[in-house]
Amino acid sequence: MLDVEVIEDAAAAVAALDPVRAAVLASLAEPGSATTVARQLGLPRQKVNYHLRTLEEHGLVELVAQRPRRGLTERLLQATARSYVVSPGALGRNGADPARTDRLSTRYLIAVAARLVAEVGLLARRAEAAGQPLATLTLDAELRFASAADRAAFTAELTDAVASLVARYHDETAPGGRPHRLVVAAHPLPAPGAPPSEPGTTPGTTPGTTPESIAAATGEG
Repeated sequence: MLDVEVIEDAAAAVAALDPVRAAVLASLAEPGSATTVARQLGLPRQKVNYHLRTLEEHGLVELVAQRPRRGLTERLLQATARSYVVSPGALGRNGADPARTDRLSTRYLIAVAARLVAEVGLLARRAEAAGQPLATLTLDAELRFASAADRAAFTAELTDAVASLVARYHDETAPGGRPHRLVVAAHPLPAPGAPPSEPGTTPGTTPGTTPESIAAATGEG
């Protein structure tokens, strides 16, 4: 089971977003049968069977075992991932695209993040199919600026540092080189307890973290 799976197919996204199927999918974080899922969700077994077939057809659950039960063969299924993200590719031409977004707008960050989901999801699936690792890097940090001036100064220094590193390591002609995409982004944290639709303010650091703490992850798979 994967930690996160990217759904690229529109029909699979529709299947996963159906409220009943979403509940069935969540109940299969551990292997289960139509009988156990029906008991857990309080649904008729025949209805659960129907939803399980749909989820299996779209690759959202998979068969992990079979066992005899009352003269029949009971199929044990499990979700293919603990959580899912829908790729903008599932929306076809309506999916977010940085090329169609104002680079100076907040929505541009959303479009870039969507492209990241689509590209890394595709690369991860190809790497897994080939049995090869995929080299990635993730930096994740929280910090609190004392003022807008400090934020602007930080932005300028970070931009200069990134430009310097890119100039140092970028090699357009190296034999065997491989292009990589580098994305640097920042945004205010939502106000604690605020609903998703409420604009966030600049809060303090999350309890348990410090402004100096940076989570870095290099992926090789």
